Amino acid sequence: MASTDKPSQQIPNVIKFIFGGSAGYFCVGGKAKEHKTSIHVIRAVVTNEGITGLYAGLSAGLLRQATYTTVRMGVYTSLFDWYSREHAQGKPPGFFIKAGLGMTAGAIGAFFGTPAEVSLIRMTSDGRLPPNERRNYKSVFNALVRITREEGVLTLWRGCIPTMGRAMVVNAAQLASYSQAKQFLLSTSYFRDNIGCHFAASMISGLITTAASMPVDIAKTRIQNMKTINGKPEYTGAIDVLTKVIRNEGLFALWKGFTPYYARLGPHTVLTFIFLEQMNKSYKKYVFGDTTSGGGL
Repeated sequence: MASTDKPSQQIPNVIKFIFGGSAGYFCVGGKAKEHKTSIHVIRAVVTNEGITGLYAGLSAGLLRQATYTTVRMGVYTSLFDWYSREHAQGKPPGFFIKAGLGMTAGAIGAFFGTPAEVSLIRMTSDGRLPPNERRNYKSVFNALVRITREEGVLTLWRGCIPTMGRAMVVNAAQLASYSQAKQFLLSTSYFRDNIGCHFAASMISGLITTAASMPVDIAKTRIQNMKTINGKPEYTGAIDVLTKVIRNEGLFALWKGFTPYYARLGPHTVLTFIFLEQMNKSYKKYVFGDTTSGGGL
């Protein structure tokens, strides 16, 4: 995220939040289930839930993007430009600073996005439950109202800590690795600051992010979807989830479903960064009259 613009030509923070949320909003889709391969996912969902099952939780996914992605991308780009301007003499910060900014942005975004995340997890897993145990939420707003009424408002933030932990890992890996990958690719003679470079850097970022985030994602998902049996919750926390998974299913179970997970996260990462780069570039061109700067990530 180069900070070569003059102070008077910084993209306003409110625009950064709007662009960040829009970039994620354009590429949201149904959430992949936990199956062995992508083909298995599609076949199992269509067989058990019908074709509409592929888009279960879409309204919750859209609300999640409107909250989590808007906040995390807006916070990250704002902090990035602030640090570059105030502490790095206009130069991009180093990798570890980028990772720290990404962790901060992820934690803040996750807090605001947890209610939609809880709804999303429940809605996408509903079809796999026995008919008498299904919650049958009509939409994300119906889910939010019913959860609040039936289980209490704090249930909307169930799993908030592991969700924030996952977001910190994801954002540190995704945002910092994208910036570093892009910087490396541009240092070679094969790439220019265009969509081809953005595509390659974001695919690398998606791969790294998938490997780093799957264990915490498993912990977050199981906590948010757990049931209380005889007054006792299934898990006491993220460490308990990971310990039980390793003990009962083996270490590599933490990366079970890597292919469909990456098949979802990879394209999402690509589209998010490409949209964001293009929106930033267009704003600089048409508002500032600057045709020489790139997207700034």
